[in-house]
Amino acid sequence: MTFTTRPELVGSFGMTASTHWLASAAGMAVLERGGNAFDAAVAMGTTLHVVEPHLNGLGGDAPIIGYDAASGSSWVVCGQGPAPAAATIEAFERLGLDLVPGTGHLSAVVPGAFGAWMELLARHGTLPLRDILGYAVHYARSGHPLLPTAAATIGRVEGMLRDAWPTSAAVYLPGGVVPDAGARFANPDLADTFERLIAAGESASSDPREQALAAREAFYRGFVADAIDAFVREPVLDTSGTEHAGLLTGDDLAGWSPPVEQAASVDFAGARVLKPGAWSQGPALLQQLRMLERLGVADAEPGSADLVHAVTEAAKLAFADRDAFYGDPEFTDVPLDALLSDEYTDARIAEISPVASADLRPGSPGSRTGRLPAAALGGASVDPARLAALGVTSGVGEPTVRTSGLTKGDTCHLDVVDRWGNAVSATPSGAWLQSSPVIPGLGFSLPTRAQMFWLEPGLPNSLEPGKRPRTTLSPGMVLRDDGTPRFAFGTPGGDQQDQWTVPFLLHALCFGANLQAAIDAPSWHTTHLVSSFWPREVEALGLHAESRLGEHVMTDLRARGHDVVEQPAWSLGRISAAGVRSDGMLVAAANPRGMQGYAVGR
Repeated sequence: MTFTTRPELVGSFGMTASTHWLASAAGMAVLERGGNAFDAAVAMGTTLHVVEPHLNGLGGDAPIIGYDAASGSSWVVCGQGPAPAAATIEAFERLGLDLVPGTGHLSAVVPGAFGAWMELLARHGTLPLRDILGYAVHYARSGHPLLPTAAATIGRVEGMLRDAWPTSAAVYLPGGVVPDAGARFANPDLADTFERLIAAGESASSDPREQALAAREAFYRGFVADAIDAFVREPVLDTSGTEHAGLLTGDDLAGWSPPVEQAASVDFAGARVLKPGAWSQGPALLQQLRMLERLGVADAEPGSADLVHAVTEAAKLAFADRDAFYGDPEFTDVPLDALLSDEYTDARIAEISPVASADLRPGSPGSRTGRLPAAALGGASVDPARLAALGVTSGVGEPTVRTSGLTKGDTCHLDVVDRWGNAVSATPSGAWLQSSPVIPGLGFSLPTRAQMFWLEPGLPNSLEPGKRPRTTLSPGMVLRDDGTPRFAFGTPGGDQQDQWTVPFLLHALCFGANLQAAIDAPSWHTTHLVSSFWPREVEALGLHAESRLGEHVMTDLRARGHDVVEQPAWSLGRISAAGVRSDGMLVAAANPRGMQGYAVGR
């Protein structure tokens, strides 16, 4: 019997899993009240906005993949907001900037998370809004134990909050000091914001779905939009070293609603794997799975140097294609069918050799020629000493694992299945406390996802008004042959999200592991790609691997040319998953790394 850090949960009523135990418990409480997976997912997501403020926020982003058992359909709610109408390359050129700053007002896009949650409830919710958002209200009003990572993040940016972002200092430096890890931490302004949104819903209707639409109206065309519009007119310090006002307006919020789309998908190991479209990096996972299946990895030895090498080289190729071809399909013609075709997959695996490639190599899908950003290849103008002086070297975006093993920033994830067969996978992120100042009176920050755009014209992910940045956020779902869910899954991790889940999927779909054993398996990722986050670095040949792979594997990988950085035994990935077994029993599992993710169910 394979040892796991905790059991894979098995039951018949409902299952929740997430990156924080309080969110998982909130979701289960909603299921116990008779709510469905969609109700539970919103309770979990909004609770995460409160208890993981350094990892996500109410003003952030939240792509969602769902499966509705009543209709037998799966879909994606795009909770990734677009660039403001005034956000043009020329506007940044006039400011003398060659990259969108990683913090502050200039990098703000339309907050997408709340709109996506309310879209989910308006289409599929069953419980009154107060019964769903009440958990977030409670933890914001009465307090929650501040995570050690949250306290550490506040400590790292204390000087910036105190000196440059006083609205954030008022929330995150209570009494003028950095709060202790584990201390009871409350955010009354955020609780008030949730209460006002609930009140807007209740004043409009007693119908839960009408309540969701009314709350969304209050956010995007009411008091929240008004407060955002006023605040972003005031210049604030950002990673350029200069104070800038923002480009986002109330009109940008009023003109947006979350698109609902079909997922991108491929068949792999007898299952169907779903991801958001090419406005996310999700198809990069699908490209990797296509290559790996044709390479025959199902017959590989788990954790072997041969397997790690093949996965790493496939990831390099997929992410080079991401950086050359992916972007908002409403603005750019992404050759996704060609990228996932048999012909192209075979051409790409022919480029994988026994030696680690030192090149960034986008392919030619459908005879298309890809172009990588010049700023990534030539190096953008960034002064590390100046950044250190500003105190903004930590927490700019989602994690980039340093050679020390430390990360900066992060994201959250949640998964739910219910007794009716509904399933949800969502990856809330953005609006990090360390990346954008708190909006006065609202208790939350704005998203800084515009840092993922390029200011070089003519690229698929070049900045344009109304365009979605090519996000890293990438929930996932695996379906059976009959189209019903096998499991929902995902992880925080920025550029690593669609890498850490590869060994997980190989173990779950190819090597016979249950969900918990697949999550517990040793992990790795490459940094041989263009970082999605400011200052957009490339760490060529970098391969970060957990020490549990073993010294003989590390030695073998170094001999193949990989620049291996050995990471602590339990450090890479924060995957969770929830699903339905072939016999109809429900299952869930969560990540032991970080000591805060949990699955709950019965």
